[in-house]
This record gives sequence, C-alpha cells and structure tokens, in this order.
Amino acid sequence: MAELNNTLNAEVISVFPNKVKISVPDLNAFKLAEEHLKVGSYLRICDSEDVILLAIIENFSIEVSEKNGIPNRNYILEANPLGVIRDGVFERGGDSIAIPPKKVEPAKIEEIATIFEDSLKSEEKFTFCSLSSNQEIKIPINGNKFFNKHIAIVGSTGSGKSHTLATIIQKAVSIKNGEFALNNSHTVIFDIHSEYKSAFPTANLIDIKNLVLPYWMLNSDELEELFLDTEANDHNQRNVFKEAIVNNRRLKFIGSAEEKSKLHYDSPLFFDLKEITQYVENRNNEKKDKSNNIPWENSAGELFNFEEETIPKLFIEKLTSKGTSATGSLNGKLINFLNRLENKIHDNRYDFLLGKKSEEITFEETLKQLLGYKDDEKSNVTVIDLSGVPFEVLSITVSLISRILFDYGYFYKRLRSEKDPNEKINNDIPLLLVYEEAHKYVPTSDLVKYRASKNSIERIAKEGRKYGVTLMLASQRPSEISETIFSQCNNFIAMRLTNPNDQNYVKKLLPDTLGNLIDKMPSLKAGEALLIGESVVLPSIVQIDKCKMPPSSNDIPYWELWKDEWKDLDIDVIKKEWYK
Repeated sequence: MAELNNTLNAEVISVFPNKVKISVPDLNAFKLAEEHLKVGSYLRICDSEDVILLAIIENFSIEVSEKNGIPNRNYILEANPLGVIRDGVFERGGDSIAIPPKKVEPAKIEEIATIFEDSLKSEEKFTFCSLSSNQEIKIPINGNKFFNKHIAIVGSTGSGKSHTLATIIQKAVSIKNGEFALNNSHTVIFDIHSEYKSAFPTANLIDIKNLVLPYWMLNSDELEELFLDTEANDHNQRNVFKEAIVNNRRLKFIGSAEEKSKLHYDSPLFFDLKEITQYVENRNNEKKDKSNNIPWENSAGELFNFEEETIPKLFIEKLTSKGTSATGSLNGKLINFLNRLENKIHDNRYDFLLGKKSEEITFEETLKQLLGYKDDEKSNVTVIDLSGVPFEVLSITVSLISRILFDYGYFYKRLRSEKDPNEKINNDIPLLLVYEEAHKYVPTSDLVKYRASKNSIERIAKEGRKYGVTLMLASQRPSEISETIFSQCNNFIAMRLTNPNDQNYVKKLLPDTLGNLIDKMPSLKAGEALLIGESVVLPSIVQIDKCKMPPSSNDIPYWELWKDEWKDLDIDVIKKEWYK
C-alpha cells in the first residue's frame, strides 16, 4: 500500500467550510486506487492528527499552466465534506479537520461500507438500495427515523417513483421479529392511477366497487364544498344547511336533552340526507302571514307555525305553506341549493359516498375497512384505488379518509395515555399514509375544490408524527405541492427531475445540502436517486433495489402496438361500464 500512496500525489490546495479543493497532477495515477473516480465518488483526506475527512466529489476542472515553455495540466477536484473518521468512528460534519491536511486518496470500498454499516444498530437497519457507484455496497438507513418522519419521493415520469415506492413498502411488510403471518406494519396507499394492485396482490384493495364512506362523517367544510355553491357565498344556503344538519342530528340522537344541546355542525353523528332535502324544500316554499309568522299545513290537515319546537315536522314530509307573502322569507331563494342537493343524491357516481350503504355503514366498519382490520381478512397494506372516484369529489374523498385516519391516531394516543400516563410509545400501531401523485390533491393552488384535502393533509404533516401517523408523498411536480406539507418532510428520495422549477424547489427545501451534486438530478438513470435526510448517515446517490412485484405503471409500447393488425373495439361493453 505504501507504493500505491506514493503514486497518489494529490494535494489539498484550499479548504472552505463546505468545500475542499484538491489538485491532482496525474488523474490516471490517482485512479489506481480501488474507487473508480467520477462525480459522486468518495475521497479520504488525512490530517496530521490521524483524522480522516470523508468527502464526495461534486465536480472537476482542468487547470492549464506553463513552466519553462512546457504546458502543465492539473486536475482540480471540488469535494463536499461529509464527515470525519476519528478513532474508527464516523461523525457527521467536516469542520474539525486540521490545517494543513496531508494526504488525499480515493476512499476504499470496505471503508465506505464500514461507515454505512457501523453507523446503525442492527435492529434499526432498513435496506432498500445500494450505492450507485458500487452496487456491492448496500446502504442501510435508520428505519425508525425513516418511517416516523415524513418522506418525499420526487422524480419525473419514468424515473422509477412507483417502483421505489413499491420496493420500500414490500420490504417493510416482509421484515419480522419472529415467526408469524403478518408483522405490525400498517400502510394506506392512495392510488390515483390504479397501479398498485399488481404490486400488492394480497392487499386490502378498496376501489369504487366496494368503497363505502359515511357522508355523515364529513365535516362542515367538506359538506359545504360538496353541496353548496361556495363561489356564490350565499349565506342563506349556508345557514339553512347548518340549521338542518344540526337539528336532524338532534332528532336522530338517542340521549339526554343536555347531550342533544351539545351536538354541533361537525359532530360525527348520523343525519338523514333525504330528510335534509325535504327540510330545504319546505324552507324554499315558505311564506309569511300578516302576523309575520310562517304557517304550515301537513298532510293530516294539522296547522302549525314555524318555531323551534315544530322544526322536526319539516323533515318528515312536503308541507303546504299557508302564508300569503314571500317578502322577508326564504321563498325561492334556495332553489339552486335544492337542485344541487337532489342532483348529487341521485347521481349514481356518488353512491360510494351518498348511497344507501353510506347511510348504513357504522363507524367501526369504516375504520376496519381503512386500516385493514376486516374480520375475515387482515392485511398490512390497504390500497385505495381512487381512479374511479369522480374528480369533483376526489379532494373531499381524500380529505375524509385522511381525517378519519388522523383522528384514529389522536384518539388512540389519548386512550393509551389515560391508561398509562408514563407510556412513552403513545401509538403501538403506527400508520403510514402514502399519497401517490400528491400534487393532484394537495397543490399550491388556493382553489376551493382543493381546500378540504389540503387542510386534512397539512394537519397530518404538522401534527401527525405526535400521534403515530406519518406521510409519504410521491410526485413528479414537487413545485406544485403545498409548501406547508413538503417542508415538513425529513427524508427525501430525489430521482431524475428535468423541470428547472422542480429542481430549484427541491433544492430549496432539502434539509441536507449536497452542494452542486444536486445538479445531477436531470441526468440520473431510472432507479437512481439522491437519498438525503435524517435516516441516512451520508447523503448518497443510490440505486433502488428492484421490487419483487412491480406496479402496473409501465409505459404503453405505442410503436409496437401501432404496427400490429387493426383491433376491434367493443363499444357496447365500454358503454355499460361507463353508465354504471
């Protein structure tokens, strides 16, 4: 090795807080070491105190000078210091290297491998990738710091996001501390393009055919976004809707008068949507008499005025208004609202949310469905296929599911804390929510149609970790994701990104800088990524392991298909599916 060191005649020519410049007279001689040098390769820089600084090459340039009329060429390497090895132990940070450092050489393979392996305890290690420059070196990460902090996977179409996501989840659900059928991992994937059924064939698959959500668990913002013309900002609609829901909940609730009086707009209790519609219709037809009362007559010929104690009668049947003047009443002012209510209720596309099953499903059944705790079949992974959900209610659907799962974590923590105030693990059934194509429902846009899902997911991003509910965001357009959500991520898997806006956005929000190395994002191969964050000892360019069962996200081979013989198309079958 002494002979090799004599050949490696590189020297440090300048040291900055975040950069080291190295002059190499003969790059070919420098390559004699084990590590083949390129941007992203590791260097070891030794000082007089036997401290080794580990740095990663960001870029190189050629410096040409002339000595005695003879051209002289030097290679200048710029490297980003990552950490130091002192007494065989790796420490993050490169500001403790003594000046001047003595020797520079490419880091040895076993040295790099040892740094990654020795940085974590065996029980903490979770591995799903290898070093891109040498795939024999596996890159373990701290599983606790990876999953209990929010995760972002970003990359352009074709960079391997879906495969990366599938690999991570597949490996997570397969690792066990013992012999048993299922480990305690719990993952919910919001699958917007119906890709993950093939990757998780044993998952708890929920799609538009079996998805049932209780509309009565929608909060006030979600209800108004679904049923009101929010752009019109009609206070009459809003007040009547709130009044109808609160009173109908009190009518259906079995309990004391005191308990009923505490029910409010957001109480997660059943109300009858058809009765709400009847109430709105009656209020839209109301007229006042000369005494300024609003008199009604029901089908039994009973006459009564509109008062607090007679409100329940407006839910039961269509009433006849006995007033003579529409002045000062709601007569005709709720017609647009009434039409929206009736159209939504009778639209078959909304059966999963507003149909008969949505009235009958219980809270317990809803939670079991979403968490994979079905009585007949339990599953680590729940795939919610949103491809069949009408776009107009996609945000509301994601919002409702996300909010239910967040509230699960919140109330489960409360129960555990009440049972044992000294309990440090406040949720022993932690949950990971995976949002594929996250920019579709948590964009930077302030449009009302995204408000519900943004509010729910931003709340999880800011508070979810306290209650054992974390996020994994996957997106090809990170610059279009709500910055509130994206900035809460502590672990990043940045794959190939070609859009300059997206590159700058990611670079700005990364908690761990790689300097100019981040500029490699446009040229990363499929499956390559920058792995950065609290869970990995060194920011690294890695190659993601291939997933065992890939998602169905492959590109359609247009050219091969176009060259085939003309294929017949059964329009009738498509029509039947379309009209379901």
